Amino acid sequence: MARYFFDLHNGDGPIRDNEGTELASRAEVLREMARILVDIARDELPAGERTIISLTVRSEQRPISVASLAFSNEWLD
Repeated sequence: MARYFFDLHNGDGPIRDNEGTELASRAEVLREMARILVDIARDELPAGERTIISLTVRSEQRPISVASLAFSNEWLD
C-alpha cells in the first residue's frame, strides 16, 4: 500500500494533509477523493452562491491528481 495526502483548497485557503492515508489502488484514491469532497460540501454548502472545493492528491514523491467540486446558484426571481 502507498500513502496518499489529500490537500484541501476551499474558501478558507489551503489546508495541507500531513498525515496521509494508506490506499492500495487508484480506485481507492478516487473513492477517497469523492468521499472527502462530498463531506466538505455537506458541511460548507451553501456558503454562498458560488463555491469551488478542490483537492490535490500527492503520493510521497509528487502530486498525482486534482479533483474539484463546483457549486453555483442563481435565483430566477
